[in-house]
Amino acid sequence: MKKSTILLCSLLALSTMADAQTAKFSSFSYSGNDARYDKKIDKNNQYLNPILSGFYPDPSICRKGDTYYLVNSSFSFFPGIPTFVSKDLVNWTQIGSVLDRKSQLPLEHQGVSRGIFAPAITYNEKNKTFYMITTNVGAGNFFVKTKDPAKGWSEPIYLRQVNGIDPSFFFDKDGKGYIVNNAEPDGGHSYEGERAIHIHQFDVKGDSIFGSEKEILRSGTHVQKNPIWIEGPHLFRVGNYYYLMCAEGGTGDWHSEVILRSKNPMGPFEEYAGNPILTQRTGLDPNRDDIVTSTGHADLVQTPKGDWYAVFLGCRPYDGDNYNTGRETFLLPVTWKDGWPTILEKGKVVPTVVNKKGLQPIADSKLTGNFSYTDHFSGSKLDNRWMFLRNPSQFYTLGKDGLTINPLPSNISQLESPSAIFCRQQHLDFTAQTTVSFSPKSDKDLAGFTLLQNEVFNFVFGKTMIGGKTAIILNRAEKTNVTIGSAFLTGEEASQPINLKITGKGRYYSFEYSVGDSNEWHTLAQGVDASNLSTHQSGGFIGVMIGLYATCGE
Repeated sequence: MKKSTILLCSLLALSTMADAQTAKFSSFSYSGNDARYDKKIDKNNQYLNPILSGFYPDPSICRKGDTYYLVNSSFSFFPGIPTFVSKDLVNWTQIGSVLDRKSQLPLEHQGVSRGIFAPAITYNEKNKTFYMITTNVGAGNFFVKTKDPAKGWSEPIYLRQVNGIDPSFFFDKDGKGYIVNNAEPDGGHSYEGERAIHIHQFDVKGDSIFGSEKEILRSGTHVQKNPIWIEGPHLFRVGNYYYLMCAEGGTGDWHSEVILRSKNPMGPFEEYAGNPILTQRTGLDPNRDDIVTSTGHADLVQTPKGDWYAVFLGCRPYDGDNYNTGRETFLLPVTWKDGWPTILEKGKVVPTVVNKKGLQPIADSKLTGNFSYTDHFSGSKLDNRWMFLRNPSQFYTLGKDGLTINPLPSNISQLESPSAIFCRQQHLDFTAQTTVSFSPKSDKDLAGFTLLQNEVFNFVFGKTMIGGKTAIILNRAEKTNVTIGSAFLTGEEASQPINLKITGKGRYYSFEYSVGDSNEWHTLAQGVDASNLSTHQSGGFIGVMIGLYATCGE
């Protein structure tokens, strides 16, 4: 390419940037009011399930001293793997994210439900080091480590010998290290959904695998029934036994947790006759109150006093198996009998209110129960609740005017990083509201809200142009894009900030707008079917993400 052509392209690019319209979001507010949480409890001795509401799947937990650490899957959102601390297992505070640098978490062109699968956090008492191991679908299995999760984690160390997904560390009392993971069965699978659990020996000093991998569990439990999707393995030791605990049955309503044990970490493992030790798949009233489904992918932790607890994922559907809040984190005590643990007895439902003495409630928690908050974006950095889709560019600034977004031409339907920040829908009954100042120049320019399940299933609600006139528009995407509603703004209205409000009640959402300082709300669309945002309809593994979003023409 000639130098003159390059110079011309650069000048055109600079000109486009100079002409680009910024979107200024002066505030964002969210409130949730689920009937499930409308219960009076003694916060010092009782808690509400789930303990983390909204898209917090695949929980993993460990303890150092009197402090517990918990992490969750983040898939293709950045930063990756939110990290929480607690003194009582119930009241959690996010201290950051494990993967907060692009060098740790490359996400280019990955679909929404790819990226980071099933992180597992483990504390090694021998060398006083935390390990977090996981799968980045686009890069492979790796781990990072730290002495203090609040101070950041190492660069990733990739383990090319570990195939499959869902790796997890176990460090024995003698200092030996092991990794268990989900993988293709030796010799290949004999039916769809057949997987296996493999084990690898880990050199702690060399941060590497040694020896040969070994298949320690094929298919799953009750093998005569052709079990499917044995995954999410955790290995731990109690007394003279090594316990292998896994999820089984897939992540839908057949999800469960099963357990086996052996006197050798390399096996052979015997199956617990009482499996599964956690499920909500059979024998329950489908019309029960506070329904929870799809329970599984558990992890166990022992308290300093010797009690055991399990964290696990579950879903809160509003209609059949439709749920928009995604897979959430629940907590229950574990009972032991005859050397076997049980998280929840068969035929029992996941309780909403659970007794646990000596809790240390957080006065202003935004993780469980009914709550509300407002963000004016006036700080030096975004609150931990906000995430980006894939690796972001510096498209935004914070300040006295709030959040300013310089729109990018990429949009949420592409495998690119859009100019948007996202937080979770954490309630079935919720309201989200924002105020945005934006002057679109074409029908490709838009600023406002997006409700994102993935690239194909989503909503866009914002200010744009239609046929050369400034307008408010609502588009619903479910394989095809459909305009649900639109309204033109007058010349005077077009120049003023726009207030946008979304109200969700289970399956149905309503969309309203007002202009400037007016308290007169106009309904753009009411009772819109939002089941396209449910995981059951759209596939994938996340819950609805509420985005402050802007895009522009190329």
